[in-house]
Amino acid sequence: MVDLSASYREVSQFEQSAQQWWDSEGEFSGLHKMNPIRLSFIKDRLCQHFDRHRDELKPFTGLNIIDVGCGGGLLCEPLSRLGAEVTGIDAGKNNIEVAKRHSKEKDVSVNYKKCLPEDVVKNGNTYDVVISLEVIEHVINAENFVKTCCQLLNPGGVIIFSTLNRTVESLALAKLGAEFVFRLVPVGTHSWRKFIKPSELAKFLRQSGLYLDYLQGMVYYPLYDEWRLGKNVRINYVISAKKPV
Repeated sequence: MVDLSASYREVSQFEQSAQQWWDSEGEFSGLHKMNPIRLSFIKDRLCQHFDRHRDELKPFTGLNIIDVGCGGGLLCEPLSRLGAEVTGIDAGKNNIEVAKRHSKEKDVSVNYKKCLPEDVVKNGNTYDVVISLEVIEHVINAENFVKTCCQLLNPGGVIIFSTLNRTVESLALAKLGAEFVFRLVPVGTHSWRKFIKPSELAKFLRQSGLYLDYLQGMVYYPLYDEWRLGKNVRINYVISAKKPV
């Protein structure tokens, strides 16, 4: 396909820091702190949709999940521990190498591949759940990226995105604050113009024939140095949608 989703300038930026993926105090410390609430949202939505019990040890047993833009595997490993059959794909060779090495060290089963979602579509693979967190704001064409991700989803499946809203608040806090004040992410990580409003993302999902399931904000509390799920979607948010059977 001509219109590839990956921005190789941004991929190379993350590649340079690939060895720090599993350093909870390093450049990706913000994602480490965010991961618990991302997993909480995923667990809530999938258990509700697939009629699973949230308190089970492995509620995702039997589910086939792909993490698009998996980085070093911060999300893939806990999903696997929850019982899912997990595939993690990323455009960065270094990211995938780090992810493979860490999962081997921790004896966690994840199928990692260096490829784009377009490549997976071309191979005809589909999944019960498609997840792409903090990725869409880095791709070349968000609309085409969503369309491609939706093509990976089985009928009756769930897709989940998390990203940044394009607001004055996100410019002040998620761009300037996160990169220059709180140092949650490396300087230059984000381009505010590529942030996506929930209404825009919802439109892209509907264009692919999906219907919206749930929208929730992800809010950072500097005083406690932690993230919480809430109603405020003005900066970070996570959204789920379902594909009709």
